[in-house]
Amino acid sequence: MSAGGDKILVAQGGGPTAVINQSLVGVALEARRFAQVAHVYGARHGVRGIIDEDFVDLSQETSHNLELVANTPSSALGSTRDKPDVRYCQEIFKVLQAHQIGHFLYIGGNDSSDTVRIVSLEAQKAGYPLRCLHIPKTIDNDLVGNDHTPGFPSAARFVAQAFAGANLDNAALPGVYVGVVMGRHAGFLTAASVLGKKFPDDGPHLVYLPERTFVLAQFLAEVKEVYARFGRCVIAVSEGIHDASGTPIASLLAKNLEHDAHGNVQLSGNGALADLLCEEIKSQLKIKRVRGDTFGYLQRSFSGCVSDVDQREAREVGEKAVQFALRGAGDGSVAIQRTGAYAVDYALLPLDAVAGKTRVMEDAFITPNGTGVTDAFHAYLRPLLGAGLPDAFRLRHHPVAKLLHPGR
Repeated sequence: MSAGGDKILVAQGGGPTAVINQSLVGVALEARRFAQVAHVYGARHGVRGIIDEDFVDLSQETSHNLELVANTPSSALGSTRDKPDVRYCQEIFKVLQAHQIGHFLYIGGNDSSDTVRIVSLEAQKAGYPLRCLHIPKTIDNDLVGNDHTPGFPSAARFVAQAFAGANLDNAALPGVYVGVVMGRHAGFLTAASVLGKKFPDDGPHLVYLPERTFVLAQFLAEVKEVYARFGRCVIAVSEGIHDASGTPIASLLAKNLEHDAHGNVQLSGNGALADLLCEEIKSQLKIKRVRGDTFGYLQRSFSGCVSDVDQREAREVGEKAVQFALRGAGDGSVAIQRTGAYAVDYALLPLDAVAGKTRVMEDAFITPNGTGVTDAFHAYLRPLLGAGLPDAFRLRHHPVAKLLHPGR
């Protein structure tokens, strides 16, 4: 390393969250406690910024401004959707060498953890003393080895409150409402829609997750049954619902859908699935009032309902990454692990135990019929949502006797 002291490089990758800057600031401020750290650099726009040597010196930021940034949603350094292969990671490593970086910390999800793993291997092959740490982040909550991931609780809080509001609207003007929520492979975020329910007949009445096969005819039958029972129906649907072959329902019902850089059907950022399901309900069930929304990116960086638990833990995973890196714990991925009634501890998992893997909802969290969640899921998620969830109440509707039309 350089004679002037160690250098840390931190970057943010993938989709932004409401608390990802807490992790960034956790790194920047915790590093100041270690005398051997000379600089903390931030790469703008993730790994693309590393390749372009587009760095900023976070060591020159005031603590006050860093704290303000910590409470601001989205990625303060900017992000990227680049998915590095081995050659890309070799270029990353060359830049890290040139700048004499001793510690590489990358805040992100599955793909980011795999990038850290490959860069770590390149450093080992070159005999270069580089410490590589992955800091967890994803609203999908799909990192293995973690009880939950920073960003998910705040997004879940948004989803729970949004569906509570949609349910109230639907109760006032009855019909069918379909809300499509992010989640290609894991249904945690869609399942969070149930946490805003207060009364037995509150929606969402049906929840469809990518952990279960979606059958259109069965879906229509379930909507028909709920609508007959309540005179309305609120539905939460994951964007990743698929048929028995694994084909996304959106691609089966739509003729033209975009694909991302990795060849996947572009599920987020368009309203195709909600519109298509609504059209099926209208045409097949002859229900006139059918409405649909796609939450899209709203749940990622919404500043109005951030979980205080999420903020605290996102800060701590950044702090723990610095501690693990500078105290010789080795390369790895920081993981949140639940202890007690609700408390957490932090572990450092091997990179290959996390990289490129996807966690999905456990069977114990999903009802046997596949259209709801269990009490175990409620118990799992409720502590993560933080304090002060708004509540909804109803009039008791004491009837007044009819005088002109008593039989009606």
